[in-house]
Amino acid sequence: MNGDTAAQTPTGTDHTAQGGVGVPVLTDQPSPAVPGPRAPGPGEPRPRPDWLRSLARFGYTPPPQPPLAERLVPPMPDGPGVTPHRVAPSPLLLRLGIALPAPLWSWLCRWAGWLGPLAVALFAGVLRFGNLGEPHAIIFDETYYAKDAYALWHGGYEINWPDGANEKIIAGDPVPYRPDPSYVVHPPVGKWIIGAGEVLFGMNPFGWRFAVALLGTLSVLMVARIARRLFRSTLLGCVAGLLLAVDGLHFVLSRSALLDLVVMFWILAAFGFLLLDRDRTRARIAARLGGVADAAAARRLNLGWRPYRIAAGVCVGLTCATKWSGLYVAAAFGVLTVLWDAGSRRLAGAGRPYLWTLVRDVVPAFVSVVVVSVVVYVTSWWGWFASSTVPGRGGYGRDWAVGRSTDYPWIPEGLRALWHYHSTVYDFHTHLHDPHTYQSNPWSWLVLGRPVSFFYESPKQGQAGCTASECAREVLGIGTPLLWWAGVVALAYCLWRWAARRDWRAGAVLCGLAAGYLPWFAYQERTIFLFYAVAFVPFIVLAVTMLVGALIGPAGASRDRRIIGSTAAGLLVLLIVWNFLFFHPLYTGETIPMDDWRRRMWFNSWI
Repeated sequence: MNGDTAAQTPTGTDHTAQGGVGVPVLTDQPSPAVPGPRAPGPGEPRPRPDWLRSLARFGYTPPPQPPLAERLVPPMPDGPGVTPHRVAPSPLLLRLGIALPAPLWSWLCRWAGWLGPLAVALFAGVLRFGNLGEPHAIIFDETYYAKDAYALWHGGYEINWPDGANEKIIAGDPVPYRPDPSYVVHPPVGKWIIGAGEVLFGMNPFGWRFAVALLGTLSVLMVARIARRLFRSTLLGCVAGLLLAVDGLHFVLSRSALLDLVVMFWILAAFGFLLLDRDRTRARIAARLGGVADAAAARRLNLGWRPYRIAAGVCVGLTCATKWSGLYVAAAFGVLTVLWDAGSRRLAGAGRPYLWTLVRDVVPAFVSVVVVSVVVYVTSWWGWFASSTVPGRGGYGRDWAVGRSTDYPWIPEGLRALWHYHSTVYDFHTHLHDPHTYQSNPWSWLVLGRPVSFFYESPKQGQAGCTASECAREVLGIGTPLLWWAGVVALAYCLWRWAARRDWRAGAVLCGLAAGYLPWFAYQERTIFLFYAVAFVPFIVLAVTMLVGALIGPAGASRDRRIIGSTAAGLLVLLIVWNFLFFHPLYTGETIPMDDWRRRMWFNSWI
């Protein structure tokens, strides 16, 4: 994400291994009627708590507190306005005999925050767009969304397709379109996006997968920039981007015309905008306070116009307008941004920060996230609203309210019809219990208990490039195992950082994961699948990246500690990349000998 100059500092401090920006709580002065020590005035140091003074008896010396402005907004590691115009040569490159011209080296350092993430995103794009049209088939739920997308772009609403439509589409015959409305249970935004690729490249596998592959590639760039801002480290930002680029589930969903990757994209975008809003708001607070905590000023602060939070609300609305699971994201991110505001006011010196946040910040946050997302959601149905109210000539249920009596005549017919439609959709989602071969319980998702086979063929020798007596060709929706299993450890680490060290970064990662994961536990009887988990894959990646930063160690650690930690972190990342390459044939539908396929079926539940 952009905004490198949020904290203008001449050096790029690496905050990778710090415990966030939490500091001892600054309270108001005590009431004059209550005897007690005088509260420090503006700019005076706060007294240390009793438990910290007790530790001092045993030789513990707390680290020095940075200035208030730096605690509010730690400096970015590099970038325009942060990195000096002239940067000293790298000792490592010099030892390797590489001496770049000083202007080039300084330019590379100044723009490393963009060049690194862009390079990782380019790598992800090559992977995702390579041979994107294969398998040349309609795989798994593409049978719904690819055709719904075509119908939206050609008529504004989804339709019923005649028998044999899939075969005609794959054969390249004229698309058998007819204006017969179909009952669908997902909002239209994801299908509009899929259809954009069909408009550009035609009604074929490459066309309906193009837009999703583009979003998958952009999400790698986004997670790299988000991790860089979250951990204040360009290196960790690039690590996060690389890990997302080589996650199998993200990779498969990036190459399939399904809605779940689109959901993930908008969730990640909303999180990134909230992170930008947090930095921008804290920078404004620091500027208004002049670098000195002030209880009265912290209470009165008007945090002003917050365009990034409104943009987050738009993204949350687009999430909901792709799949209803975005409703939980709206609730979680709404709470998250309010808690961040309370933390900002507390750090600025406000006593009872949650009370003042409730008074001053909750309503603007509700409008920015919830109201904006509702407006975006309703607007996303414009094609359905614009369709005819004549039965059989418009979107499904568009004519429901025409001539129907109601106790609410002041509500437009279109909105009443949409509300009725949504009530039937809700009933469908909550009563979907049809068994499926590849359904799974959310308890098994993090350990990849039951993946989903999107496509499978068993070609014989001489067929589809098969060189053995029997081969397999599969697209398996499964995450990179070593990444996900490391993610379980990383999530435990984040829980500890959040609970024991009050690390806001760990809390933010856990909030994003909880919004995409925990709601599914309320629907364990429903037919659900592992690929729904792609919505929170970026937060698994951020958790693993935080663990990698902890392995590397703080910048002030000893040389041996950094070498050992960096070696362990590098080995973990390399093993994950190897694991992705090992499973790559199963992600792309490559024809491989059956024995090679069996070697990749590590558990019976994967078959």
